[in-house]
Amino acid sequence: MKHETKKIVAVSVIVLLLAASRLLKHPYNFTPIAAMSIFAGCHLRKHWGLIFPLGGLLASDYFIGFYDWKLMAAVYVGIGISFYVGWHLRKNVRWYRIILAALVSSLFFFFVSNLAVWQFSEWYPRTFSGLAQCFVLALPFFKNSLAGDLIYTGVIFGAYEFAYRSIKQRSLLKIA
Repeated sequence: MKHETKKIVAVSVIVLLLAASRLLKHPYNFTPIAAMSIFAGCHLRKHWGLIFPLGGLLASDYFIGFYDWKLMAAVYVGIGISFYVGWHLRKNVRWYRIILAALVSSLFFFFVSNLAVWQFSEWYPRTFSGLAQCFVLALPFFKNSLAGDLIYTGVIFGAYEFAYRSIKQRSLLKIA
């Protein structure tokens, strides 16, 4: 199997496992979905990198349950933004840039998803006050999203780097 094919298979399995983990019991918004998307953006070609996170999200939504399509679309846009954050990370992957990617991704997702909740749900008046109320009441969910994004992004990138270096080291030992 070619190196690129092995990489696509390995990253794809990681992405699908992370999407499946959404089906496990967890605190609200403490999921690996944004981290999965950042990781895919960083390590896969554009067409695969975007298909796997969104496909994994769609598959897990199938089991969890679908909801208002406009709100779902906003969630998918937010995850797509996470992919593009990872895509920009790929040229210079450093630990501090990984943390920054998780922070930026969390902020974009928070903004996009809550703007959609304010705009498309009946929960808040369509006023500046209603928008402010929507964002303020979403802060506890943001706390979980941010924590999940930071932790999962660190774990995913760290585990991948550890595995990559271990495999590379074993390959070098076999040559010597």
